Amino acid sequence: MYDTTDTNVITSSIDPNRKSVILTFDDGPSRVLEPILDILKEEDVPAMFFWQTKLLHPKRPWKRVLEEGHFIGTHTIKHPELTKLSYDAQMKEIALSKEQISQTTGSEVKYFRPPFGRYNEDTLKIVAELGLSTVLWRIAAIDWELKDTPEQIIANVVENLEDGAVILLHELKQTVLVLPELIREIKKQGYSFKLL
Repeated sequence: MYDTTDTNVITSSIDPNRKSVILTFDDGPSRVLEPILDILKEEDVPAMFFWQTKLLHPKRPWKRVLEEGHFIGTHTIKHPELTKLSYDAQMKEIALSKEQISQTTGSEVKYFRPPFGRYNEDTLKIVAELGLSTVLWRIAAIDWELKDTPEQIIANVVENLEDGAVILLHELKQTVLVLPELIREIKKQGYSFKLL
């Protein structure tokens, strides 16, 4: 479980009318984006995608992401650890990535996720200046470490479920493999899915 006392950062969002969670995917747009979208469509689940703009080739199915009701946020250009960068270098990574997504998709970018979940005062100042909201997570699936034991991804999420939690996943093959079962297990626990 990830927790922060920082009021400038979103890790959960409670819906007073229903028990719900928010699925998020980092590090796209990747080659497995299409299968992820197929599963989300099949299961009728909305999600948030945080993209590195160095990967945002025009051929990636970003239109489909938006048409099917998902959100696209920025995850910087090249995924650096922002706390090791100067204010100006951070500004470039965040502002240019926001601009590139907006230019490519024609839609406004409202959400930002710092790479590795690391940020500092400069980051928060830049994000506020750019009109973005910083989104971290409450539950990390640790999917990036579980290539050989993808079933553990499900346990990592389901055993830590709580109302309003933002769930951190990545656009990875092992995540795609367990995503249908993960979604069904979350639904079995009485949760629905929403966006921020």
